[in-house]
Amino acid sequence: MIARIGVRLALMVAIGATIGCDRLTKHIAATTLAGTAGRSFLADMVRLEYVENAGGFLSLGATLSSPVRTALFTIGTGLMLLGLMVAAMRCRWSGSPLLGLGLFVAGGASNWMDRAARGRVVDFISFGIGPVRTGIFNVADVAIMFGIGLLILAEFRRRKDAKNSTGGVRS
Repeated sequence: MIARIGVRLALMVAIGATIGCDRLTKHIAATTLAGTAGRSFLADMVRLEYVENAGGFLSLGATLSSPVRTALFTIGTGLMLLGLMVAAMRCRWSGSPLLGLGLFVAGGASNWMDRAARGRVVDFISFGIGPVRTGIFNVADVAIMFGIGLLILAEFRRRKDAKNSTGGVRS
């Protein structure tokens, strides 16, 4: 029982810290980068530039009409995040899958807050070497990708453990 409370508390701290970090860095980006030229660091490997993204990942859907974007990115995303939280509670996830889902939901929720309030998400950082660059993203996007990574690794581990426990025989 105490271990469960500790896991839940750690998860809540991770979610709160993720959302808090994302909200703070977006505020700093909005107050220091908006309306200015981008800034480059480490021989242009890191760029800070203020962008408001009306679309999803890599601005996908940014050209959709406003009502469609609202339905897809605000209403749809909100329902998906709620569904994922309910599924995790019902399935009693634990360990790295739960942390992965928590980070995914925290990042998604923080970006959802931007969309619900302003219809756009603040992005401000990109990495690259020469002409090869990432898209412009934010702390919430990092949490989402890290959460997905944890979920994928947990699934590989689960499949490996299942294979080892059956001696490699599939049922």
